[in-house]
Order: sequence, then C-alpha cells, then structure tokens
Amino acid sequence: MGSQALEADNEKKQNSGEETSAYLTTAKANTNKKVSETVENLHKQAVSPTPASKSIDAHPYARGSVIEVLHGKSEEKESFWWSESSDEENQQEEKEQEKTLPENEVGSSGITVRLCDIIDRVPTDNGSWRYYVHYKDFNRRMDEWIAIDRIVSPPSIGNAKARALKKQEEKLKRKLAKEQQLEEEQNLLKKIKRRSSTGELAPNTPADEKTPRMTRRQRRKSDFDVPSLANDRSVGSEEKKQTSGSSLSPTNSTADHHQMVKMIATTAAAETTKIGDHVVATIPAQELDEHEGLDEASLREHEEVTKVKNVAFLELGEYRMETWYFSPLPKELLSEQGFVEVLYVCEFSFNMFSRKSELIRYQSRELPKNRRHPPGNEIYRNGNLSMFEVDGFEERIYCQNLCYIAKLFLDHKTLYFDVDPFLFYVLCEVDDRGFHPVGYYSKEKYSDVGYNLACILTFPSHQRKGYGRFLIAFSYELTKKEEKVGSPEKPMSDLGQQAYKPYWMSTIVDFLLNDVKDVTSISIMDISKRTSIMAEDIVFTLNQLGILKIINEVYFIAADETLLKELAKKHPVKEPRVDASKLHWTPFITDVKRDKFSIHSKKPSLQQSTKNVQEAASQA
Repeated sequence: MGSQALEADNEKKQNSGEETSAYLTTAKANTNKKVSETVENLHKQAVSPTPASKSIDAHPYARGSVIEVLHGKSEEKESFWWSESSDEENQQEEKEQEKTLPENEVGSSGITVRLCDIIDRVPTDNGSWRYYVHYKDFNRRMDEWIAIDRIVSPPSIGNAKARALKKQEEKLKRKLAKEQQLEEEQNLLKKIKRRSSTGELAPNTPADEKTPRMTRRQRRKSDFDVPSLANDRSVGSEEKKQTSGSSLSPTNSTADHHQMVKMIATTAAAETTKIGDHVVATIPAQELDEHEGLDEASLREHEEVTKVKNVAFLELGEYRMETWYFSPLPKELLSEQGFVEVLYVCEFSFNMFSRKSELIRYQSRELPKNRRHPPGNEIYRNGNLSMFEVDGFEERIYCQNLCYIAKLFLDHKTLYFDVDPFLFYVLCEVDDRGFHPVGYYSKEKYSDVGYNLACILTFPSHQRKGYGRFLIAFSYELTKKEEKVGSPEKPMSDLGQQAYKPYWMSTIVDFLLNDVKDVTSISIMDISKRTSIMAEDIVFTLNQLGILKIINEVYFIAADETLLKELAKKHPVKEPRVDASKLHWTPFITDVKRDKFSIHSKKPSLQQSTKNVQEAASQA
C-alpha cells in the first residue's frame, strides 16, 4: 500500500515537471518569436525609413546637409608628393584629429570617416551625383568633389551626429571658460597678496593714509607711466587711486573682492613689474589677422563667391598639383558646369589649356625654341636657381595668367587684370630642359606705404625646400639696393605669416648676435637700417621672441649673449641663402628727400648724432 502511494506521488511529480518544462519551452518560444519580430521590424524601419527621413536621404542631398564620408588615401595606392611629407603641419593636425575619433573609424590604411557639409552638387553623365563638401574643422583648401561611393552615412544620421557634437562642444566650452575664470581669479588674488607682503598695498590700510597727497601734475604723470599702451598703467599707482578711502583686506565683502579682481584685470593688460623706482613693462605679443580690414559682410560675400573650386588639379611641367581655392578663370577653359578636372599650363609661357593634346601641340609648334624661360630680364643666377624680373606693363598676358594660377592656391587675392603697376619676380630651377618656375612674388613699382612685397607663392610641388624664405630674403635684398626699409602688404594670409615670422626672427637674432659690436647702444632704428625691415615689424618680432621690454617709457632689448645663442639655435638662418654679389639689378630712380621710406630720410640714432656733433666740433 505504501509502495503504491509512493509510485503515484512520483508519477504526479513527473507529470508536473513535464508540464513546467512544456510551459517554459512555450514561453521561451513566444519570447524568441517576439524578439525576432522586433528585430525584423527594426530592420524594416532601417531599410524602409519614414517619409521624413526618406525625403532627406534621397539623392540629390540638399545643400547644407551634413554627411559622413571616407577621407584620405589608401597606402596601397600610388602615393604622390601631396600625400607625403610635403606639408608636415597638415599631417600633424590630421593625426591629432584622428586621435579623437573612435577606433572603428580609423582604418589601418589611412582612410578615416569624417563629417562634412554639402556645399554644392552636380549631376554626372551616368545619372549619379557628385557633391562638393567642406570637412568640419578643416581649412577651406581641403574642400573637394566626391562621388556617391565615398558616402558612409546619409543626412539623417550626419545631421544628428553634428547636433550632438555641437552640444558636446558647447558644454566643454562652458566648462573650460568656468575653469579659466576661476584660475584667473586665483592668480589675481595671489598678486594682491604678493603686493601686500611687499608693501605696495598693505591690507586694512586706506590708500590715502599710506601715501602722501600728490599734486595734480604728479597724479597726471603717474597715470601715464606707459603711454604707448592702452590701459598699461603702473599697477601700484592705479591701485592707490582706485582704493582711496577704502579698506582692501582679504576679509572684505564679496563685492569688494570682485571689484579688486576687475580693477587688476583691466590694469594688467601688459605684464608690469616694479624694480626700485622703475616700472618694467613687457608688451604682449600680438597676432596678425589675415582678415584685417574686412567686415563680416565682405567675408561672407567673398566666401559665397569663392566657395566652390572650379579646378581639381593643375599640371605644371612634370608635376600635377591638387588645387586649394577658386580662381576666376576665363569661361572658355571650363566645362558647361563651370568645372575642369585638370588645367594644363605651359611652364615657360603660362598659357593655359583644358586638354593635354592642346598643350603638346602648342609647345611643339608655337613655342619658340629659344624661349624656354620666363620673359623679362634675368637679374640673379646662383647654381641652379635663377630669378627673372617681369614688368606687368610689358608682359600683360604672362602676368595675368600667373595671377590666375596663383589664385588657385591663395584665398584672398584680387589682382587679375590690373598688372601694369606691378613687377613680378619669378624664381626658377635651371636644368638642361630650361627654366622651370617654382614660385614668384610681386611688388608695386612705387608704394605709398612702403610695401616691398604684394603677393608671394611657392607652388605646392616645391614647398618645404626653403624657396618661400628665399623669395622673402630676395625682396629685402632689393630693398637694401634701393636703400629703403620695407614690409609685406598687410593683412597677410596664414601661410604668409608662417613664412615671414621665421625669417624675421632668424634675421634679427643673427644680426644681434653677429653684426652688433656695441650691444648697449643699438636701437630699433639701427636694426631697421641694417636689415631693411620696417620698425613695426621689428617690434612685432621682438615681442614674439619675448625680449622687448619697456622701462620708464623707453624700449629695451633684454637679451644677453647666452639667450641670443639659444634663440639662434631655435631660429637658424636656413639655406638656400641669397648671395648679394650675384644680384645684378638697378632700382628705379626716386627722389630720396621726398621718399619717407628711404634710409637717408630716417633720423640718426643717438650715438650717430653725438658722433656727428663731435666731428663738427673738432673740424671747427
């Protein structure tokens, strides 16, 4: 009886276990079915998007949309000069930007996925579309035309990612601004405590009790310790005036604290230090602005007109170069869409062609056999380098074509037709085949503002060879021949600044280290006369080097021989150099007395004036 009950109980448990297992199996099957249906629905939504996203992602994409595209060149493909180390700064910038991308977006072949804005679009012959895009955080010179096969994400995804990145950047900016403001306040409080400990501003002591009453003339004099700088007054005297009759102890109210922080921030535009009775001020280094003199409306109009490149590649001699900017070429050279893939240029005459066959026919039939060099006069020859001076009035077509070609690599350039008042200096490499241009610069025949260079360009195929610095040095050698001082036309472009800053620094440091006998009596005017660099450019460069000080309203160069040697190693004079003995050139004759940029019209230094007085006294 007991065994029968036990068997019945086991059978009952087995049946319940089978029911539970069947229930779990059914539930699992239902769950898997629901998951499969959900995945299938999501897949259908991705394949068949909503009407709103479908209209946005349908070709052609709207101008102004954001998409993701493949950027870069594969290492397996043939690498040209423009994908190698010809522009180390751009490569370094791209590497830094690649670090911020996810790992799955940076391929081992050098191809990355980047967000870009659609600027323009054109249909192709096979019914597809091509898009002109601008990569975010890249210079305009990197803009290019792309095909559909390079697009990774449509506008619906690209716009969402762009909005998310914008919110993230704004949040980061607010955080950094808050941290910077806190750090500045802490630094200013440290300055207050330091001045209090040295006795310049004692805590809990009214200013009028600490200092005697000054006359009106003394107060006026103390207000302008450094008159050449706005708001660059003596910090001590300004504090005394602002705090008259008030207590400035660290235990003051919050309003007094912020007032003190604001007061010191406005009076510390230049770093000032008080040494004894002297106030030493360091002028803050200024940055040049390539858009100086252009308002926002002019900049928008310029970018709107020149936003789309009309030439993809320029073939000059044996080099094919990727262009950077728009150029207003004659319409005969462009297609119906206003675009040409490759512009072929004769390197000897700068005539332009849209087909390679036309260039070959021109060079074989119409190009003179003895004209394998630029027109004009050869004024310099040293080794394989030669310089030609071309008058814009005598060779209008050549100079105009040169300006058209230069605009492909320069953003702000307006000289195309009026070339008569300009001289063009074309630098060439010489070999058995002839004279091959590598760069040029232009200058006005007579400049009312003392410009010795208007436009400068080294072709990208010959950059990183020192030719840009050579052209700058050559312009100053001609200025020395004219016995003048000169400066490049302002405002300068970003690439112009990168070329001029190293030249000014190396030239001035080399002069101070090797050409100055009595360093205690050298003046900025003496440096200007010897180097032909304009005084304002010398002051700017000395600020960049951090060796220009002002002591009681007088400029001083604070640099000993050790510091100059360190600067000379950091900013060396590089090759190729201009050999003045190989220059055969005669300047235009001008009236020296009326030319304010002539060296002879400059005031002599104090040492020279004393020497002239002594010589006159001895002769008398």
